[in-house]
This record gives sequence, C-alpha cells and structure tokens, in this order.
Amino acid sequence: MTTPGSATPPFGRALCAMITPFTEDGALDLDGAQQLADRLVAQGCDGLVLSGTTGESPTTTDAEKSALITAVREAVGDRASIVAGVGTFDTRHTVELAQAAEKAGANGLLVVTPYYNRPPQDALEAHFRDVADASGLPLVLYDIPGRTGTRIEPKTMIRLADHPRIVAVKDCAYDLLGTQRVLAQTDLAYYTGCDEYVLALYAIGGAGYIGTVANVTPYHFRAVLDAFDAGRTAEAARLQRQTSELTELMMASGLPGTVTAKALLNTLGLPAGPVRAPLRPAGRETADGLRAAYERLVATGP
Repeated sequence: MTTPGSATPPFGRALCAMITPFTEDGALDLDGAQQLADRLVAQGCDGLVLSGTTGESPTTTDAEKSALITAVREAVGDRASIVAGVGTFDTRHTVELAQAAEKAGANGLLVVTPYYNRPPQDALEAHFRDVADASGLPLVLYDIPGRTGTRIEPKTMIRLADHPRIVAVKDCAYDLLGTQRVLAQTDLAYYTGCDEYVLALYAIGGAGYIGTVANVTPYHFRAVLDAFDAGRTAEAARLQRQTSELTELMMASGLPGTVTAKALLNTLGLPAGPVRAPLRPAGRETADGLRAAYERLVATGP
C-alpha cells in the first residue's frame, strides 16, 4: 500500500489539474500555458495534469491536446511529470489519444471512465486494459461518477490493479470507505481529485492530490502534505482548513472549477483567458468574491 513517506508516488505527490489557457479570441495559448506551467512547478507542483476536466478536454481538439503536451514539456523539462488526459467514451479514440500523448512527451495518462454510454463493469474493465496495452505509459484511472454516470467499483479497481501499467487513481467518487478497501488490497497510488479531501486521503495512505484550486494556490496545498510528512499533524489540519473558503467558492458554488479557476487567474493577471462554450465566464461579482477569498488565504500564509 502506498503510504506517505513509505513509497514514491508515480507522478509525485502534489499535482495540479491545470487549466488550458486560451487567447481572447478562443485559440489555444501555448505561450500562456508555458508561463502558467512554469509558475506552478516553481511554487511546488511535482506534476501537471493536462487536458482533464479542468483543462476543458471535451472542447479541445486532438491536435491541440498534443501541442499542449509538447509546449508544457518544453517549459518544465524534467522538473515535473506530465500526465495527459486521454479518456473519451470511445475506446478506439482513447487509444489513439494515448499513443499521441506518448509521442508528444507525456509521462502518464489520465483515463476517465467512459461517459454517456455507461458501460457495465466488465466492459469498463476491458476498456481500461485495452488503453493500458496500447502504449508504454502508466495509467491513472479517473473515477468521477458524478460526471460520467458510471462508478469504477472497488472490486473492478482491485482487479485492474494487476495490470503492470495501471498504477494510480484520481479519486472523485466521494466514497472513502470504498477507497480504503482498494488501498488495503492493492498498490494503487490514490490521488484525491477533491481539494477538500487532500489531508484526509493522504492521512490514510493516499499518494497526494490532483487539485483544481492548486491552479491559484499551488504552494498552500503542498504545505499541507509537507507538514503532515514532518509529523506536524495539527499544522497540516490547520492549513487544510484554511483552504476551505476558497475551495468552497471555486468548487461548490454551482459553477465548474474551470470557470472559477480561470476567473480568478484572470483577476491575478495570470494566463487563463476565456472558457469555451458551452461553458460561460463567471460574472464580475463572482470574480471579485474569488479574489477576496484568495487574498484572505494568502494573508494567512502556509
């Protein structure tokens, strides 16, 4: 079982689910992506997850996904791992994206549960195994039933753990008991994809996090893990609680995290740009509220 301090997580501990910057006219902003990636790594991220939910993967093209990997790899070099989101509802297309991501320089693949068509568990297992067999890169299974409509059941996860290239999970299932079952029976590295669970999952043997709020406060969540590893558990709990206000505004306000992250980054003068339709930008009042909560968090210090 992967536990804090006892094993090296496959992609590091502190990962950011990076937004995909666009120019004002909606084109892919590769210069902005490089600037943002460099900032995230400089402020504590061990890895960057590209073209995930926060990265607006449903509305970026295959060519844009590959170009983004290449540009970010150029910016961060070997200072951070790059995990590329390649999951779709089509196994064949997912395999193609996996192979393209490997060629573009990714270190790993984020593969979301096929959405909309809702395959049963045996078909789901076959899908992940087919993708894992298609390249030489390790896989992070992305379990987010609230968006996909289908859970990767713990029994399925345990079976999939026997594949040598299925090494990790991005856990957005909100089932801590099920997660503990898998942790107890496999060597899968569990990364929480829910910012409010960073310390909770890490404390029971998780590998770290793949966070959305980390787009704006990468150092603060890293500090939670550092404090816990140093045995300063009360400090780790305090730091986790300090993030609550901003996390709630960004992730539980009725707007997607992509929208709120880009709104806040734009107010900070950092690369972000607009969201792509059907998403719509946050209003001025929302952006101002996010900025105020951000300033309060920064003032507390990690």
